[in-house]
Amino acid sequence: MTLQISRASLQDWALVRAWAADEGWNPGVADAPAFFAQDPEGFFLGRIDGEPVSAISVVNYSDTYSFLGFYLVRPDLRGHGHGLATWRSALAHAGARTVGLDGVPDQQDNYRRSGFVPAYRTARYVGEVPVSDGAVAGVVPAEQVDQAVLAAYDDACRPAARPRFLRSWLTTPGHRALVRVADGRPTGYGVVRPAEQEARIGPLFADTPADAAALLDALAAEARAFGSERIAVDMPEANPAAARLAEERGLEPTFETARMYTGPVRPIAQDRVFGVTTLELG
Repeated sequence: MTLQISRASLQDWALVRAWAADEGWNPGVADAPAFFAQDPEGFFLGRIDGEPVSAISVVNYSDTYSFLGFYLVRPDLRGHGHGLATWRSALAHAGARTVGLDGVPDQQDNYRRSGFVPAYRTARYVGEVPVSDGAVAGVVPAEQVDQAVLAAYDDACRPAARPRFLRSWLTTPGHRALVRVADGRPTGYGVVRPAEQEARIGPLFADTPADAAALLDALAAEARAFGSERIAVDMPEANPAAARLAEERGLEPTFETARMYTGPVRPIAQDRVFGVTTLELG
């Protein structure tokens, strides 16, 4: 059985999404087009006799930064080295860039051996946020905000700009993107989307805990509109106000990951990051 590794297409990724769902990752139902918009060359499958057995993504954001995700091997073929072979082949796509990932606890020692260093932990908070009647003050649909201004806000919260991803993420059918506005400028924004289980919120970026709370409440209401009473949001430990907000809204931590990097990344406005966009693409 010879493993052959090649780039995956958007159509191929439907299978990988199903694998992720089987692992309990709760992927969004329509994430893939935005993922591929950022770097369509960054998705890989390992095949044996034409059948997919392993997957990984290594998405380049800039000349200095890349992010690794979707590291999966079909359960019945684990333990044969297919995952490691796929990993090594795909990492070449990152070149000399710093690579980030969000690693589950039982894989973190393996990632350390590959040169990844922990930066902070992230916990997924899940639950039902009480929704009050009426609109949340100061929160508007993203299409009412200058997209260049919103992209600049996003850029300050990330290790690298992601304009292609962002354009797609904000407009993907089913995604609801909201912005908190004060004095004519954004003070935060967030996106909620349908997923296999709870609706997923990400990103959730905000100037203050009050801005984040307003957005979280409004996004929870949007989730109700497409039939989900429960939400899930991945909150970084590096911003303690995020966990406090989750607890105030009755959300409970389920599992954790660690953000890890192979090298330096540019400083970001970590105190604005109340929820990461996705664990798969950072």
